[in-house]
Amino acid sequence: MKQTIPLLPLFHKFIKDTESGKRLKKNGTRITPDSIQNYRSVLLNLERFIQKKQFDWRICNVSKRNKREFASEKNYWKKFYHAFTAYLYSKDCHDNYVGTNVKIIRTFFNYLKFEKDIQTGEFHKQFHVLNQEVEVLVISPEQLKFLIHDAVFDANMPAHLRQIKDVFVFGSTTGLRFSDIYLLSNKNFENNGADWYLKVKSKKTKTYTAVKLPPYAVEIYKKYKSKSNLVLLFKPISLSNFNKHLKAIGKLAGFNAPLEQIREKRGKVSKIIGARPVPFYQKMSSHMMRRTAITTLLILGMPEHLVRKISGHSQTSNSFGRYVHYAQAYMDMEIDKVHKLLNSYD
Repeated sequence: MKQTIPLLPLFHKFIKDTESGKRLKKNGTRITPDSIQNYRSVLLNLERFIQKKQFDWRICNVSKRNKREFASEKNYWKKFYHAFTAYLYSKDCHDNYVGTNVKIIRTFFNYLKFEKDIQTGEFHKQFHVLNQEVEVLVISPEQLKFLIHDAVFDANMPAHLRQIKDVFVFGSTTGLRFSDIYLLSNKNFENNGADWYLKVKSKKTKTYTAVKLPPYAVEIYKKYKSKSNLVLLFKPISLSNFNKHLKAIGKLAGFNAPLEQIREKRGKVSKIIGARPVPFYQKMSSHMMRRTAITTLLILGMPEHLVRKISGHSQTSNSFGRYVHYAQAYMDMEIDKVHKLLNSYD
C-alpha cells in the first residue's frame, strides 16, 4: 500500500519558509510580501475546496512506483486540476485569477521537489495556466498635460487630493512604481547646473536609473522637499487610500469615458454578470503611473531601448511588449484621423 503525505501542512511550511527568507528567488533575493499574500489566498482557496469537495489532497513519492501505480497517480493529479479549477470557476472567478492559483501550485510542486526532496513525478506540468491579456490602461498625453498644467483645476482641488495628484504626475513622468516613489528623499535628486536628475534603485528589480527631470517635475520636488535628507519626500499613504483618492481626482477631472468590463473564462470572453460599463476614472490606480510613463515615452517617439533603460525592463522582458503594442495601437488610431482628413477633398 502506497504511503501518502498530506499537502496542506506542507503548503503552510512553504509559506513559512518564504516569509522567513529560507526560500528565496533564483537570484538570491527575498520574495515580496505581495507574492506571499497571494500564496495565502491560494491556501485559503485550497482549504475551502478540500472541505467542500471532501477531496483527499495528498502526495506520494513516485520514485518506486510501477507503471500502473504511476499512471494512477498521474490520473489523480489530472482529476485534482480539473476539480480545483472547476471549483474556482463556479465561484465566478476568471482566467487570470484561476491562472494565478495554478501557477502558485506549480511553484509549490517545485518547492516539494527541490527543497523537500519529494519525488513529485512532475505531474504539475500538466496544469495549464490560462491567462487573459488585460488591456493596458493609461491616461493619454492630453490628460496628463491637463493634470500638469491646468492651474484652475489645481486651485479648485481639495487640499487632501493635491499631493496625490502631484505624486501621480511625478510617477507618470518618471515611470517609478508606487513603492519606489514613497521611498524618495533629497538623496535621490541631483542638480547639475540647470538640469535636475532623479537617481533611484528600484525596490523590485534592484536596477539603477538616472532620469533627467522636466521643469514641472522639478517644481513638484521643490514643493515637497525637506531640509533633512532623512525625511521622505512624500507623506506616506496606504495603497488603498492612494487609489481611492486617485479615482476622486479622475472624477473631478472628467475622465468619464465608459469602459466595458470583460473577462475570460476558459479562454472564452465573458462579460461580468450584471456589470455595466464603468467610467474610466473608476479604473485609475497606482499601476497607471508607470504604464502611463512608458507608453507616453513610446507614443512621443523615444526609442524602445531607451525606454527600457528608464523603466528598468531588461531586453528579454516579455511584459514590455504589451506597452509597445498599446503605443502602436494608439499611434495607428491617431494616424487614421490624419488619413481620414487627407482622404477627402472639399
